[in-house]
Amino acid sequence: MTIPDVDRAARPATEPNPSPAVVTVPTDTATGPARQPAREPGGFTPEAARRDIPILHRTVNGHPLVWLDNGATTQKPRQVIEALTGFYGAANSNIHRGAHTMAREATEAYEAGRSAVARFLGAPSPDDIVFVRGTTEAINLVAQSWGRHHLGPGDDILVPVLEHHSNIVPWQLIAKETRARVVPVPLRPDGQVDLDAYADLLSMRTRLVAVSQASNVLGTVPPVGEMTALAHRYGAKVLVDGAQAVAHFPVDVQALDADFYVFSGHKLFAPTGIGALYAKPEILREMAPWQGGGNMIESVDFTRTTYAPVPHRLEAGTGHIAGVVGLLAALNWLTSFDRNAVAAYETSLMAYAQQALAAVPGLDLLGAAPDRIAVLTFTLAGHDPAAIADWLDRDGIAIRAGHHCAQPALAHYGLESAARASLALYNTSEEVDQLVASLRRLQQAA
Repeated sequence: MTIPDVDRAARPATEPNPSPAVVTVPTDTATGPARQPAREPGGFTPEAARRDIPILHRTVNGHPLVWLDNGATTQKPRQVIEALTGFYGAANSNIHRGAHTMAREATEAYEAGRSAVARFLGAPSPDDIVFVRGTTEAINLVAQSWGRHHLGPGDDILVPVLEHHSNIVPWQLIAKETRARVVPVPLRPDGQVDLDAYADLLSMRTRLVAVSQASNVLGTVPPVGEMTALAHRYGAKVLVDGAQAVAHFPVDVQALDADFYVFSGHKLFAPTGIGALYAKPEILREMAPWQGGGNMIESVDFTRTTYAPVPHRLEAGTGHIAGVVGLLAALNWLTSFDRNAVAAYETSLMAYAQQALAAVPGLDLLGAAPDRIAVLTFTLAGHDPAAIADWLDRDGIAIRAGHHCAQPALAHYGLESAARASLALYNTSEEVDQLVASLRRLQQAA
């Protein structure tokens, strides 16, 4: 994975932890490639990360767990687990509308999480952050709240072929309602977005470009800043799906000039069921409620209802309060490491894995984009992807098999399914060696 230029100076090497991890009352074989990827100095080692992840010390089928399914979900550090336990054990309350001590504490924790997300993304204000269940809900929110009022007959929504289904299907749904159309942006053979085709497809009919900052199946990191600048020349808005990006390199939404940016906590070492939407404040202020209920109103009667200001207007009902507490702890944990050192380590580990896997007979890796995160999707001659995953599981190695919710991207390679190993900062070259050895045994057993 190469850090996009626009993000290289996005954040300091090590950020301070603004609030405690546990929230009560928050304050704010030997002839192969080199064995160990080089490590950058600066307060990060994979061993340090691994010490914090309890589940990495369990066994599966009699073998130490090798977790290579990080593209689906990341494992959680003890700081996150303790934060959840601490909240439910000492500070559990609903937020925003209670006058008692624990309501104030829970509200402070929730809003501390919002501030942490804003800092993490380089957003101008916490008020630019809306909490959601995850990337999928965030994209649907934008489609329904913004798209319903800004898309119409003949309008174009440009979506690269590499996108996850959650960044395709919501646009198809709203396009059907508004009589707009979803226009696929093709890929080059190496898995990069075809920027010439993208430029040709842009027009005054383009209302939105929806693009992932990193692909979950090819690992491709598109030049989002360049694509955004081109789209803005035509007055189009740009939504960036950061689900696969945020755990791997620093993000600065202002440097990207993204109109919308979305991510899921569970791919960022945080709990499931929590995520965030960033939108430029002038856009967010114009977005109508998608769901109605408590928390998003100022006053209600049967003749007239008035709504709360953003972001609360878009957060109907009781949110995942403990999820926000866990997300805050995850952000504190991740940013306690030198993010650039983490990115450099993952790039080195990916290069090691690519070289090691290339030596497995019959194995083909998908995608060869020069800028990519550590996602290794592959096929193995003579073996169904599901059978590969089952074999590896017997050795305690967890990978993903299937279409990865990215069927158009696989179809680009003439495939319906593939196997995928996806790496994170706590993975090691020894684990890559175990993956390669198990795949070799599978080939020999055939």
